[in-house]
Amino acid sequence: MDWTEKYRPRTLDAVLGNPTAVNTLRAWARSWESGIPQMRAVVLMGSPGVGKTTSAEALAREMGWGIVEMNASDQRRGADIEQVAILGSRFNTFADDGSYLDSTAGMRKLIVLDEADSFFGNADRGAMPVVNELIRTTRQPVILIVNDFYAISRKSSTVKNETLQITFKKPQASTISKALTAIAKAEGVEVDPEAMRIIAENAGGDMRAAVRNLESLALGMDRVTVGMAEELSARADRRDMYDLMTAIFRRDDPAAARTVLSHTDEDPETVGLWVDENLPFEFPDRGDLVRGYEKLSRADIFMGRVHRRQYYRFWSYAGDMMTFGVATSRMTDRRSHERMRFPNYLTKMSRSKSVRALRSSVVMKLAVHLHTSTRRVELDVLPQVKVLVANDADLRLELTDRLGLEPDELAFLLNAKADSKKVKDVFKVIDGRAEERRLESNRPRPRPQASGPLDAVAVPAPVAEAPVVAEPVPVAKAPAPKTASKPSAQRSLFDF
Repeated sequence: MDWTEKYRPRTLDAVLGNPTAVNTLRAWARSWESGIPQMRAVVLMGSPGVGKTTSAEALAREMGWGIVEMNASDQRRGADIEQVAILGSRFNTFADDGSYLDSTAGMRKLIVLDEADSFFGNADRGAMPVVNELIRTTRQPVILIVNDFYAISRKSSTVKNETLQITFKKPQASTISKALTAIAKAEGVEVDPEAMRIIAENAGGDMRAAVRNLESLALGMDRVTVGMAEELSARADRRDMYDLMTAIFRRDDPAAARTVLSHTDEDPETVGLWVDENLPFEFPDRGDLVRGYEKLSRADIFMGRVHRRQYYRFWSYAGDMMTFGVATSRMTDRRSHERMRFPNYLTKMSRSKSVRALRSSVVMKLAVHLHTSTRRVELDVLPQVKVLVANDADLRLELTDRLGLEPDELAFLLNAKADSKKVKDVFKVIDGRAEERRLESNRPRPRPQASGPLDAVAVPAPVAEAPVVAEPVPVAKAPAPKTASKPSAQRSLFDF
């Protein structure tokens, strides 16, 4: 059995590194004992591997609740969530062992939607409106597990305002090391203390990754040494961008900065964005700033040559200019002591990822419907359509029906939330039309029947028939005797 499953915590007290989050989650669960609380759903947010799913399962086990779980591998369209989660949240149900759960007697079923921030596209069609309804109307406890709360809160004001948010933090390396020591002892594997420290630090706060790394080293071995831990994986040697920025701007060692770049798992374009973001703050002297940007501009020239010529050897020149060149640009002792900054461009692009995807989806549907290019729609048609849709309710309804728009896509055109009143009203009418069409298609067609007595039925008068004249029967003629044809002297081409 995989060690991550074998040693998964079974109780909330066994979840490491997040006592405050665990206590808050337990208090919310106990509030269900006195009826339906004000916050019917809770959102567990944090980085992968910090214990969010484990805490939800441990909570259900501790409270004696059944559990219904839907994760990213399941079909999570609106109809699927409605069938599983909505029905499970409103009615009495059965536990995993087959016992009957009566909600009036305090028996509950915990509904868990894992990776809820990844609801998007055709695979999860219509998911968010159903999730919003689940949060508002559920009669059973609901837990949404997300890695990025911003990604889901910007799609739904219900998730943002009507749920209890609990943040799980990354456990410290010392906490991970203690847990790994207990696992190694249970498996009968001896691990050097220094090797254990390396494994714990390389995990970066991901408890699941730390357990898997320990298992990969201990498989078939009786002892894990420091050398084995240092050769664990390429990730152990990777440096993050904050280390690289520190080496460039604050260590006064240009050669070391170039070495750190070679151990950083990022492309030169991303490194250039980081240098560009931090350069004005790290070089407060104008002369240093000018020289730094000169080197950075030279790196950008090399990057342009890479794109034009597809000659990636220029990457090394660009990297040298961004590290060695920028580091040698400082001529004064004026320095900054602030924290290194994450590139604002990457932040904006990350936050607008879903918006850009929605925009592309709407543009494609309009282009197909209008038989034109996506570029023409994006430049000329889309701005006008947004104005018309916002001011004409009938056009809004017909356009949504004909193009097959999703709630998120209509909300994009309206600059509104997917659960806003305008969007709900449109899809309420569309759903009513779809139901009418379904009923009409299933309705049997009545056969025409007489409603009165037989003599009251109008019978068409008989049409006078023409007299039938007997046709003479043709007499078969005897075949004429074959006569031998005289062969012609020469046959022409037309004879064939």
